[in-house]
Amino acid sequence: MAEVEVIYNGSCPICAREIAGYQRMSEKAGRPVTFTDLSASDLSGRGLDGDTAARRLHVVRDGRVIAGFPAFLALWSELPRLRWLARVLGLPGLRTLAGVAYDRGAAPLLYALHRRRQARTLHKADRAG
Repeated sequence: MAEVEVIYNGSCPICAREIAGYQRMSEKAGRPVTFTDLSASDLSGRGLDGDTAARRLHVVRDGRVIAGFPAFLALWSELPRLRWLARVLGLPGLRTLAGVAYDRGAAPLLYALHRRRQARTLHKADRAG
């Protein structure tokens, strides 16, 4: 059984909700998946910084860092309820399409929302201080 760690942006409400679902699935299935919130961990040992990690999902599998859509495939393949999805979207043509949709659409949008939340938090802190 592969050792799997999911590095996610817990300050992103969308990401946190999705990851919570994966956590429930992994616990229910008895799968040894570790979930690490990038804001509560030192990622330098994995060759990541917080900003890089916030740009897309990262999964560490057997010591190898996997980023972007392939990280979802690695995670889904560990979860019995989603293994079929990993197989289907892992097919050559679908993998490319889903990868482009995530890397050029979903990930940049979520990252932009993350940066916006950070800027608002800093702005509020500046006004309060």
